[in-house]
Amino acid sequence: MADYDVVVIGAGCGGVSAGAVLAAQGRKVLVLEQSDLVGGCCSTFEREGFRFDLGASIVEVISSIEDAFRRLGTTFQQEVELVPCDPVYSCVLRDGTQVNIPRSLEGTVEALSRLSEADGRNYQDFARRMGGFLAETRKGFFTSPMNGFGDLLRVFARTPALLKYRELFTGSYQGVLGRYFKDSRVLETMSFQTWYVGLPPELAPGVFSILGYSEHEGVWYPRGGMVSIPEALAKCGRERGMELRLNAAVSKVLVSEGRVRGVLLEGGTEITSHAVVSDVNARTLYLDMVGEEHLPPLVRYGVRSYQPSISAVMLCLGLDYEPPLSAHHTIITAPFEEMNDYWWNRLLRGLPPREQFGLVCWPTMSDPSLAPEGHHILNVILMGPYRLEGTDWDREKRGFLEEAVTWLSRKAVPGLADHVRVAEIITPLDYERRLRNPGGAIYGLQQDLSAQIVFRPRSRSRAVKGLYLAGASTHPGGGVPTTIGSGIIAADLVDRYE
Repeated sequence: MADYDVVVIGAGCGGVSAGAVLAAQGRKVLVLEQSDLVGGCCSTFEREGFRFDLGASIVEVISSIEDAFRRLGTTFQQEVELVPCDPVYSCVLRDGTQVNIPRSLEGTVEALSRLSEADGRNYQDFARRMGGFLAETRKGFFTSPMNGFGDLLRVFARTPALLKYRELFTGSYQGVLGRYFKDSRVLETMSFQTWYVGLPPELAPGVFSILGYSEHEGVWYPRGGMVSIPEALAKCGRERGMELRLNAAVSKVLVSEGRVRGVLLEGGTEITSHAVVSDVNARTLYLDMVGEEHLPPLVRYGVRSYQPSISAVMLCLGLDYEPPLSAHHTIITAPFEEMNDYWWNRLLRGLPPREQFGLVCWPTMSDPSLAPEGHHILNVILMGPYRLEGTDWDREKRGFLEEAVTWLSRKAVPGLADHVRVAEIITPLDYERRLRNPGGAIYGLQQDLSAQIVFRPRSRSRAVKGLYLAGASTHPGGGVPTTIGSGIIAADLVDRYE
């Protein structure tokens, strides 16, 4: 008799949501997490009285999160206190122009009209189009399996209105936005959002152009830090019988005669189960944990063909003053052409941008309790390749940190350099070590058109019976709401097939 009905590997948002929903189904579930925190890239850690987020910085398009808590007999809003963010972001354009983008559509039209009157008017058409698309996706697109073209066709049959938006599934982010906006500065206010999926504008799939609108339907920060979301899922799961073990790293998925039998921990302990849900990177899962000897040749080839997503550099800064910012998020932007040039001519060669761009998160604007009284936090996400040409991040991290703080003081946060009291830098190598993500990948696998929807690793493995995938490596991809959606998909598939 197996020790558990289901073992879940990893307590990121995908794993902990799958575990909690499975427990609510009445199954005996064990979630194993290699670190001492739940959440993965949606976790929060403390240094000298400051609580820094490790990756994710807000939530939006929260229907899949609400669905997860509803399945647990409660609501997202009951379990997590959400602080609304308005303005949704402030932009510092390459030429120094600053633009505040409010939540209201009317205010956004007004702000963009100051850059281009024509594009300000065009934003109304864009918002109507994207609002309609978002309403249709909420009918199940992000919580439906995409294990083959049959699943995809069933989603379109159930929601035929999605066919009206087919250009979003076949075009690029840059191509879609170029149909609505012509002014380079208006486009620049929406340029960095493409890096939310780890790609430049010309490679990011067109469906992600919704990011230029979706924040106007609400952006929230969870009080207590981003980790409050996976912690709430873990709490609800425990109340329904889910067991969670931290500092319990899995080394192998046990497979016999083409079916999972459980897992092997790094210390040598075997735990048996009828099914396994994996919330780790799909390449790591199949090539290292399952082992190539258990995979058909075509699957081995397919798994190797997937590329890890982009990584990032995170600066965690504890300040003794209130930074002169106006929004929870301040985006330091660059034009589309510069974003694309960085990808092809710098990042792939192991070089940082010539002129940085990035996202400045000010969580203590929304939740002052994250820092000592009178102090504040900035979490700054900057671009940097996993491999550096001629050197490595361990040698360059301190110098990079100092240069970045100087640049931020000049570009967007006056006086910053004189008020930093705690500073930590998390490099792509650190993400790889902390989260065990190959290449420091923060979105699991690259999310271009060739690795979207049915082309991502399946939520229900065809190569190994009883093996299911959740997290950023499978549909619907990286991000807090989407990985929670993947956990729901995995739990539903276990319920259907096991």
